[in-house]
Parts: sequence; C-alpha cells; structure tokens
Amino acid sequence: MTVVVAYSNDVYGAAALDYGVGLAAEGGDRLVVVNATRGDKLVDDRYAGSAASEDVRARLEALPFEAELRQSISPDVADEVLAVAQEVQPRMLVVGVRHRTPLGKLIMGSVAQRLILEAHCPVVAVKPTR
Repeated sequence: MTVVVAYSNDVYGAAALDYGVGLAAEGGDRLVVVNATRGDKLVDDRYAGSAASEDVRARLEALPFEAELRQSISPDVADEVLAVAQEVQPRMLVVGVRHRTPLGKLIMGSVAQRLILEAHCPVVAVKPTR
C-alpha cells in the first residue's frame, strides 16, 4: 500500500511529513510526498527549493522503506495532489492544516479543504505541535 503526503515547505508541511513517515513505517507502506506550486509567484515559500528539497530527499532516502518526492508546477495544487492520489491509490492521504477563521475559509480557497472533500481515500489532517 501507499501513503501520500501533501507537503509544503513550512511547519504545516513538516507536520504532515512527520505523520506520513510514521504512518508509512507503521504499515510497511510506500511513501509518496507531493510538493506542488501554482508557479504564479517569483518565490513561493511553500515550494521546496533546491536546498529544502535536497533535505527532504535525504530524509526519504534514509528511510528503511520506499519513499519518493514528486515536485511539480501546476495551476491547481489540489488537483495535482489529487491526481497523484488517483494514480497511486493510497490507503491514506496526509495534509497539514492551519487555523482559519470562518470568514477566512469563505474568502480564501484552501488546498487542504479541497483534499479533505474531494479525495477518494481517507484523509488525515494534522496540525503542527505548538
């Protein structure tokens, strides 16, 4: 089986990655980490640049099970994660979530919210520890 992690280069992505690694290790699963950006900004802090992606790759290579990092530029980050989930048919999708006010949820679209609502597999939403 496979576990997919929707990874962003921040504390929310780190929480998702930590949980996903533990989940995959516990179940003897393959781990697929998806880091995507819309590519609409010169710099997107959530996209793991070369140094950050090398750190993630090194961490994944040190794991005692199969793990890979997939990075992409896509006009819709949620669609990209959902496409990978559709391809690999994971037993679980892990996503980091942040606190938002009800008004913030109404005004701003949320990748995490779309993943929770549209994924065809169980989704675990994790928050960073304080």
